[in-house]
Order: sequence, then structure tokens, then C-alpha cells
Amino acid sequence: MSMKKATLIALTLFAVLFAAFYFLGSHAGENPSGIMSATAWQRMASPGALSEAHAFLEHDCAACHTSVKGVEANNCIACHANEQRLLTRQPTAFHANVGSCRQCHLEHRGIDRHPSGMDHLALANIGLRQLDSEPLSNGVNANVKKDLFDWIKQHQPASQGLEGHSSFTPKEAVLNCVTCHATKDIHIKLFGQDCAQCHTTSKWTIPEYRHPPPSSKDCAQCHQAPPSHYMMHFKMISAKVARQPSAKVNQCYECHQTTSWNDIQGVGRYKHH
Repeated sequence: MSMKKATLIALTLFAVLFAAFYFLGSHAGENPSGIMSATAWQRMASPGALSEAHAFLEHDCAACHTSVKGVEANNCIACHANEQRLLTRQPTAFHANVGSCRQCHLEHRGIDRHPSGMDHLALANIGLRQLDSEPLSNGVNANVKKDLFDWIKQHQPASQGLEGHSSFTPKEAVLNCVTCHATKDIHIKLFGQDCAQCHTTSKWTIPEYRHPPPSSKDCAQCHQAPPSHYMMHFKMISAKVARQPSAKVNQCYECHQTTSWNDIQGVGRYKHH
């Protein structure tokens, strides 16, 4: 292709693009001169609709984004620094010291999506980063990091995951789950505070959990009987339905099966309430 022809093609493309921008700008009424305003550019560049909570910022990118750097925590803090409901609740009070928002709070996913997506690994990275950025003169933070990773190494040989869960990563293991989840401990502290013995950060259910065999008679160690079992209802209804009139409240194995609480031995699924 000759230089003259290439130049002509380039000029033609430039003219077409300029005309398109001029038309869009003037058609949208953004600017009488026909040159697209910042707002018009933002509408074209938006990666998606904001959530309902942030919808009022749809055409004000600068409220959250900083040129070149992107979304910065300071922009978020400008609006959320005084949210007492967030900072005074035990499960969310840690936000006061995190100083990093976009790892867990995601936007432009649609107006019906909540701008939160908890990432425990990101939270662990934030914590370790804080230890690095705020070193104490006596090296306490460095020792804390060393102790944490030494402990992880002892509990997680190279060939397997953290003891109790193969899907629990070393960095997630440094998290103190109780800090945020103490109010949701259905075990009433009976199993201590090392949640990682059984749980992962992806969900509270335990896919690796294996219930003791049906022959086990220690059910009451983990399971609390419902209030009705401590009333006349237990002798008048529950025990009779299970055909175990002499059963005691703490003898769960006399009536129940491990498949489901409503699966009664010799009766099948039964739900009176």
C-alpha cells in the first residue's frame, strides 16, 4: 500500500470518528459546540450499572474513581466515615481500621446487586499488609507474622491442606474468625474459637463433616433439645409417637436417626409442629 493511500485511509477514519463524536455530543444536548462533555464520555465508558445504593453517582465517576489510580479508599471514606451503624456493630466494626474497600465491595454489576462480596483472602492480605506498613520499633509485627506462618506450616504439610480442611489457604488461616463471627456461634463456645477446625471461608456448611454412627449415644453433647421436650408435650406426644414411652430427653438416639431430626425410628418422617 502506498504512503498516499494509507494517509488517505487514516484521514477518512479520523473524519468518521470526529463526526460520530460530534453527532453524539450535539444529539445528547451535552454541549452546543457539539464536542462531547465529560458526562457523555462517562456514559459511553461505564462498565455497567451501579447498585441501587450508588445509583445517584451514575454520571459522577470522579466521586469514586481517581485518574490513573482507579477507585481509592479515600473516596469511599469521604462518604462512609461517619456511618455509626456500620462502625458500632461488632461484626462490622473492623471497617474502621481496614483502609481498603474495593477488594470486597464491587460495583457496576447492576442495580439489583448489593455492592458487597466478602473475600476472606483479601481481608487476610489487608491484615498482613498492615503489619508490613506499620512496623513497631521492637519488631513485634514481624514476630507476629513469623509466628503465624510457622504455626500454619506445622499444621499444613506441603502435601495436604490445613488440618481439618483441605480448602483452607494459609493466608486465610491467619484470620481470627471469632472477631467477626462470635455473635453467630451456635456451638456456644463449646468447640473453642478455632473455627478453621471445621469451617472454610466460602460457606458455613461442612462438606467434609461425617456424622458419628447411629450407634453413638452422645448426641446431647452437640444437640440441644427443643423447648417442647422439656414440657409435658414430650411425654404426652413425642415419646408416644416414637413408641418410646420411657425415653428421656437426653436420650436422642432412642427416637431419632442421624439422617434427619424428623426421621423417627420405626415411624419415618414425622413433623408435628
